Amino acid sequence: MIAIIDYGVGNLKSVYKALNNLGLQAVIATTNQEIHNSAAVILPGVGAFKDAIIQLSDSGLIKGLTKSVAAGKPVLGICLGMQLLFDKSFEDGEFQGLGFLKGEIHRFEEGLKVPHMGWNHLKKNIDDPIGRGLTDEEYVYFVHSYYLKTCQPKDVVYWCNYGTDFPAIVRRDNIIGMQFHPEKSGKTGIQLLKNFGEMIG
Repeated sequence: MIAIIDYGVGNLKSVYKALNNLGLQAVIATTNQEIHNSAAVILPGVGAFKDAIIQLSDSGLIKGLTKSVAAGKPVLGICLGMQLLFDKSFEDGEFQGLGFLKGEIHRFEEGLKVPHMGWNHLKKNIDDPIGRGLTDEEYVYFVHSYYLKTCQPKDVVYWCNYGTDFPAIVRRDNIIGMQFHPEKSGKTGIQLLKNFGEMIG
């Protein structure tokens, strides 16, 4: 069972539907018990970092998420959910993230149209099971104005370019982040979610 964390911010139904289409059991989790009972966790997210981290904190579900990370369960952050996994964001101020991964979230540089919205190319950095079955010509769907600027380069599985190179997929042990929306990224996104499902022990 995969727990999709519902903290009031996220594209839950499309993620749930994509997992079900792959034959992966999922639950939209609103309690720590549901997270505890799961074999893997997805942290979705849309909107502003500040609002999301406040709502996630107010929901009380950070406890279940933190325990899942510590227990070695596969944990996937999608779009804003990926950004929340890191140390801090400078979106409309400076706000602390969950700190599961080292890095900072910054706005795209002046002169670029934001949000960065639409299909863009993945560029492989390292071989990793999360990218199994992908070719060098994969495109995925992005909607974001902020990106992971400072991070551990060895954590980057795939890069993307929008005025500058930025991490599109990151992984450190059991923690994975995807800056794009796999549930909206056609066959490529489905393959990535399938690979995530295969990480579940």
